[in-house]
Amino acid sequence: MRVIITLACTETGDRNYTTTKNKRNHPGRMEMKKYCPRLKRVTLHRETR
Repeated sequence: MRVIITLACTETGDRNYTTTKNKRNHPGRMEMKKYCPRLKRVTLHRETR
């Protein structure tokens, strides 16, 4: 049930991180606060397809 997803910054659009998620527990798109190297601060990252 675990799938690999890519997290993209909502402000720059850069795809900075990959992680895994369980589709049964998180059926929608995940959102996490992660560090964006281009902006040099923590921003919201969303799951991309």
